[in-house]
Amino acid sequence: MTHLHEAIDRVVKRTMRMDLTWDWPCGVAYYGICEAYNATGNTEYLDLLKARIDEYRELGLPKVWTVNTCAMGHAMLTLHEATGDDAYMDIALSKLDYLRNHALRFADNVLQHTVSAKNDFPEQAWADTLFMAAFFMLRLGVKRGDEALINDALNQYYWHIKYLQDPDTGLWYHGYEHINKSHMSGFFWARANAWAAYTMSQVGHYLPEAYLYPKFMDVAGSVNEQLSALKLLQTPEGLWRTLLDDPESYEEISASCGIAAAMAARGNPLHRKYVQRALDGVLKNIAPDGRVRNVSGGTAIMKDREGYRQISRDWIQGWGQGLALTFLSAAVRAEDFRSDGAL
Repeated sequence: MTHLHEAIDRVVKRTMRMDLTWDWPCGVAYYGICEAYNATGNTEYLDLLKARIDEYRELGLPKVWTVNTCAMGHAMLTLHEATGDDAYMDIALSKLDYLRNHALRFADNVLQHTVSAKNDFPEQAWADTLFMAAFFMLRLGVKRGDEALINDALNQYYWHIKYLQDPDTGLWYHGYEHINKSHMSGFFWARANAWAAYTMSQVGHYLPEAYLYPKFMDVAGSVNEQLSALKLLQTPEGLWRTLLDDPESYEEISASCGIAAAMAARGNPLHRKYVQRALDGVLKNIAPDGRVRNVSGGTAIMKDREGYRQISRDWIQGWGQGLALTFLSAAVRAEDFRSDGAL
């Protein structure tokens, strides 16, 4: 266990050296630091995070929110829980106001994935939205006892499952376009599967008496089926390829971390060997200075297979750091997770 704490410490320190701005790379990175704090109890991580967030507040936060910038809401919730400072909750609530009252939605009240103030992806659902918005909404809804918000969050999960999960394989497509009722290029991109698997694995941990919410049954069934398919696609190195079923695409570390963290969180004893293999593979991809290697760059829904294969993995990325911390922290806390049996 000591080696995991040491690896977490290196990744946290390297992450905090990055000049991340207030957007989704920062949101995922700082979620990982929050998970590292929760897993280790190391208050230094919380102090580093608080100092950086307070610096952002002094400099001025973005004036317009998007689905992607709502990822920073996770750190706001953790900081509020740890410090009791309502300034962090106020920021979280401003993001909630955007999601409830201003964010673009379509069809069954589904959040359109947005990355800017422009209508970049009309009536498109991306798996990314589950981490950036739906999971945040669920956490905030539970924290505030807001049943309407909890149900809105579960509705996002429910329809993303319906739109994005392939019923034949159990795997998730990257995106769905409601206008043409299509999955566009139609590939099983690994990080999309990581966003889906990880966030679904968290619902039962955060939502009290989750079994009393009918849409939770879809979440549990979806993630169980997805993980049973994903385990068969793990490479001999314990990792997953950026296109899951493409033997010519490269092994990608952020997706591997998200998938393995979901397995650890679900607590199925049959998945322990896959989690351990992933841990071995991921640790080999953490540099001595804490940089997580082989993380693919930001990826839109690409037009063809080659487009995904050619996404660069040469640079340090906030989401790579954050998902690695999320997985390492889940490994530290593995004994806390128990299978929910029939659910």
